[in-house]
Amino acid sequence: MTARQPLLIIAAGGTGGHMFPAQALAEVMLRRGWRVRLSTDARGARYVGGFPHSVEIEQVASATFARGGLLNKLLAPFHIAGGVLGASLRMMQDKPDVVVGFGGYPSIPALTAAWLLRRPRMVHEQNGVLGRVNRFFARRVDVVACGTWPTTLPEGTQAVHVGNPVRAAVLERAGAGYIAPGDYPMSVLVIGGSQGARILSDMVPAAVAALPEAILRNVRVSHQAREEDINRVARFYAGAGIDADVQPFFRDVPRRMTEAQLVISRAGASSIADVSIIGRPAILIPYAAAAGDHQAANARGLAAAGGAIVIPESRLTETVLREQIGAVLGDPTGASMMAQAALSCGMPDAPQHLADMVEDLANKGQKQ
Repeated sequence: MTARQPLLIIAAGGTGGHMFPAQALAEVMLRRGWRVRLSTDARGARYVGGFPHSVEIEQVASATFARGGLLNKLLAPFHIAGGVLGASLRMMQDKPDVVVGFGGYPSIPALTAAWLLRRPRMVHEQNGVLGRVNRFFARRVDVVACGTWPTTLPEGTQAVHVGNPVRAAVLERAGAGYIAPGDYPMSVLVIGGSQGARILSDMVPAAVAALPEAILRNVRVSHQAREEDINRVARFYAGAGIDADVQPFFRDVPRRMTEAQLVISRAGASSIADVSIIGRPAILIPYAAAAGDHQAANARGLAAAGGAIVIPESRLTETVLREQIGAVLGDPTGASMMAQAALSCGMPDAPQHLADMVEDLANKGQKQ
């Protein structure tokens, strides 16, 4: 008789910040012989193309109180309740050994069902401040795995610092050799996250165009922009004679980051994890509207180590950004030191540590 494969349910919201570490855990657990099911919503379904094909995809009914009009907010509890009921019925039929939530409203149905049915469960928080959903579940799960340390936690929460897991495509480029800026083609990678990309589209092209000619003539840009901003950003670069690839989403960020002399980014936890694993100088602009100002908390460790320059939104101007870009691209020695400092912050074993926690939880659940 064939032994039953243990089942892991991963529940994650529909942004790269939640989905990329979820994908990293899925990759490891599959290699360890587990079945993996991803529970997400329609937004999250946009990211499933990067997941291994053997991951079972389950689209759940969920909703957010943070977006939409009054009707959406009134209907949200009913959507979530329907999702919880559906998740509970599925869990009673196919009992998961562990349920792991990565944050976001779409993780509510699976985590609530796991709590109701007393299945082993945990959450992974990517940021230095718990998101709303993870904060609610922090004392309703067995353990909280923290990607950024220190993380602000409710009193009495059991927590472990594991780091932020990165995808296999990033790990394959861990510590890739850094080519310092010089009088030859140089790449700048601009990534912003779906919510916070507009200000980068407003500021970065003009700041790059204003660089000294000795630097500008060698610069090429990969710029991730919101769909509605792509044409104007691309036109600006073309008008300034700058070689730029402007897209709404890069599926090959690890390659582009490896080739980059400088990364300009929001301070999302996954982006910072990628920067520190590959080891690249960064200019970070924390998203001021992020809940609990968690992006500022995310950026502190990398900045304190010397791997990143942090510009708060309140201080962000074209002149300030141009000066900082020029300071990195005009100083090969300093840029190389920043790359090494970023690398010192990386936690390449995070996916393995998180997977170990999952298996420990499963073992404890079997004993109980």
